[in-house]
Amino acid sequence: MNCPYCNSEEFKTLETRDSLENTTRRRKECINCNKRFTTYEYVETVELMVRKKDSKLERFDANKIIRGLQKACEKRPITMDQINELAGHIRQDLMLKGKEEVSSQEVGDSVMKYLKNLDRIAYIRFASVYKKFEEPEDFRQLLLEVKKQ
Repeated sequence: MNCPYCNSEEFKTLETRDSLENTTRRRKECINCNKRFTTYEYVETVELMVRKKDSKLERFDANKIIRGLQKACEKRPITMDQINELAGHIRQDLMLKGKEEVSSQEVGDSVMKYLKNLDRIAYIRFASVYKKFEEPEDFRQLLLEVKKQ
């Protein structure tokens, strides 16, 4: 493993704790640049595959979820730790389904479920891309749904 900031291989573990089922969260600090980052370790029993809308099959990539969450949460009071934790919850939910293959819709729906509880503005931003909003009325409908809950 390398530091995500400076690519150094030297770092120390500051904190280790179990997070979710079969997942270990480690807080690390790079010895070279002194920046901190979090890693998640888990036992991978089956490689999860995602069936895209165009019927193509690709490996599940938590980094894609993290990038999407980063865009939705930009300029919101949400930390990278929260985003990484959310991605971990989403991955765990999908794995608990016990299937080797999930649809991209299942992935998106899981992201929506967790994001709604974390930050409503980020939820609306994500929904506008995920559901391909084209009209202002699309936002109005979603806002009404959010208000009801």
